Amino acid sequence: WLVPCLLRSLNARHPTVCPFPPPKVRATHPDCSVVLYFQEQEAECLEIIRSESQTPAPPGPPRQQGCLTEWDGVSCWSAVPVGQSRAVACPDILHVFKKSKALIQRNCTESGWTFPSPPYYNACELEAIGSNNDNEAKASYFVTMKVLYTCGYSTSLAALFLAIGIFSCFRKLHCTRNSIHIHFFTSFILRGAAVFIKDAVLFSDESIDHCTMSTVNCKAAISFFQYSVLANFYWLLVEGMYLQTLLLLTFTSDKRYTWWYILIGWGVPMLTVCVWVVTRLQYDNHGCWDDYTSLYWWVIKAPILLAIFVNFLIFLNVTRMLAQKIRSPDISKNYKQQYMRLTKSTLLLIPLFGVHYVVFALFPEHIGVDARLYFELVLGSYQGFLVALLYCFLNGEVQAEIKRNWGKWQSSMESNVFNLATQDFTA
Repeated sequence: WLVPCLLRSLNARHPTVCPFPPPKVRATHPDCSVVLYFQEQEAECLEIIRSESQTPAPPGPPRQQGCLTEWDGVSCWSAVPVGQSRAVACPDILHVFKKSKALIQRNCTESGWTFPSPPYYNACELEAIGSNNDNEAKASYFVTMKVLYTCGYSTSLAALFLAIGIFSCFRKLHCTRNSIHIHFFTSFILRGAAVFIKDAVLFSDESIDHCTMSTVNCKAAISFFQYSVLANFYWLLVEGMYLQTLLLLTFTSDKRYTWWYILIGWGVPMLTVCVWVVTRLQYDNHGCWDDYTSLYWWVIKAPILLAIFVNFLIFLNVTRMLAQKIRSPDISKNYKQQYMRLTKSTLLLIPLFGVHYVVFALFPEHIGVDARLYFELVLGSYQGFLVALLYCFLNGEVQAEIKRNWGKWQSSMESNVFNLATQDFTA
């Protein structure tokens, strides 16, 4: 909405005042830098105008006192006496105005300020702006992206709930390993829910100005989303740690480590998000806290990168230990088969979930936006389905248990039918 307003203002003989929101909060996205720039310029100019209005006017006719400070919607013109002029440069905003050394001048006459000379639209050249067709194509692209990741998260949520139900219903599947899987599944459920909540809070109303939106609801939605993402990575770390523990401590009960796993998987993300929230409230309480260019974003990013790095070390160590154990003649065939399935799944997920995050973390947020959106939203939305597939639906132990219970149910049904038929015959 801002760039069209600027175009109208610069092409008009006298600039029109663009309706900038009150400068209460900072912009939260790089695209909102234009809003932030003009908010700050307008606020400074209005402060000068207020101070001038409180200063007693010098004696003499009003027309000879000069021209007062004025904000024309683009620039602030400081007060000058009658007969003098003031010159300003074009607004210095990247990606909006081309760099120009041209100056716009206005004279102060007894009738007031003259029109800018040369006009803004001649002195300040705008950067090339996409046509309406480009804007429509971009809007269509984002709509398609939203449909894709909505389908992805819906599929993942259905698969994850089904997987949790399978692990919970069958008693033979109750063990520490599957308990960790359930926590891992839950973190993906939270992530999917957080995406839908964030969309509902931030983007349900198209009339909301996202550049200046700063409500408790939107900050809570972003905080919950960051917690779910952190929990995702830390429960993947727990999966790697558990696998390494199984290979290192073969004859040690794994139940003694369960609470440590829960503390790492849920506690570390909670502590991190609490620190991040307090930091934002104290030092950068602007916008909806979804500014990924902020330095405080590293409070979230650094623990995720740490979890990925530790998982990568576990990945290398587990691969080394597995190669040694497979070659060892002392290891039974059942032991190899029992943990090879878990090893394959976990070793696949560690690089799959970590590589793209590390790659994008090393580049600024405005680099590769389309690729970033595709990986994080579209492909990321199907991660929950992939996890449920690897740890549950393709698990031989789960399949055997389902087949066994299905066979028991069929035998029970056949027995009931036979008994009913026998009763009818004897009757």
